[in-house]
Amino acid sequence: MKKDILIKSTCEATQLRVYVKDQIDGDPLWCARFNATNPEAVAQIHLDFLEAGADIIVTNTYQASVAGYMQHLGLSREESIDLIKKTVKLARDAREKFLAKTRLAVNKKGLPLIAASIGPYGAHLHDGSDYSGDYAEKVKPEVIKEWHKTHIDAVLEAGVDALAFETVPCQAEAKALADLLCDDYPHVKFWLSLQCKDGSSLANGDSFAETCSLLWDQFTSHNITENCLGIGTNCLNPKYVTSLLESVNGKRPENQRIPIVVYPNSGETYDKNEGWLQEGNRPTLDDYVPKWIELGVKVLGGCCRTSIHDIPKYREIISNLT
Repeated sequence: MKKDILIKSTCEATQLRVYVKDQIDGDPLWCARFNATNPEAVAQIHLDFLEAGADIIVTNTYQASVAGYMQHLGLSREESIDLIKKTVKLARDAREKFLAKTRLAVNKKGLPLIAASIGPYGAHLHDGSDYSGDYAEKVKPEVIKEWHKTHIDAVLEAGVDALAFETVPCQAEAKALADLLCDDYPHVKFWLSLQCKDGSSLANGDSFAETCSLLWDQFTSHNITENCLGIGTNCLNPKYVTSLLESVNGKRPENQRIPIVVYPNSGETYDKNEGWLQEGNRPTLDDYVPKWIELGVKVLGGCCRTSIHDIPKYREIISNLT
């Protein structure tokens, strides 16, 4: 039902540029550098998203990692973990400011939620492998789990409401994350969003439908489906989304559908030398969103190059559905 659909914040980088004016793309820490250099701007974008109508704000921690902060900011391990925790506090403070300003309170569903953005293992390598999954056959699952666990423990200790695993490019890492959730974090809310290269495959070529079913079956067998806000995809051209969702839920009875999370990019492509390249006209949300909702979307938002102005557009589209 449309009343069950949650709208998450759109692209952090797009909104950060309003305040920092700095070059973000190409930085090995991407937006995560500003957690140290301009935390006020980071806090402000969270407030902006809430005021625009987002049900979920996502912490500015996608590219934040202990290894990254040690290498690129010269911090110690302990200082790096502390910076990740302080970044969660920026989101919490923004929510408190929003609630005080609007004289609202967190509702019975816990909204607005704060979800911790947790990028894939490849994000900290800064070699594009978070969009290829090249490391899937090179890095052992135990190494991936331990790398993620440090990040997960930090954000949970700092007080997030949910974990948002984003742009996971391969089934091997998705499976490692599912193992962690089932074994170590069985009471934590989460979503798991996969990076796809087309309308059927993950970035490394694994089947999207097969991976989603595998994850859902594992969550079902461990009785944690109530914690799952969605399984889905992010940061891909909207034109691929419908076929991906149909491959997962198209033939499932409505009461057996997997809850879906979707937040595509603007439809542009990124070239490491040229930057973002516009290819034709940007897709119109109205052309896609109703079908995605019909196929089981429960969390809806935007990724790279999307705008805060998309949030009220999503709200309007949802309200117009019968």
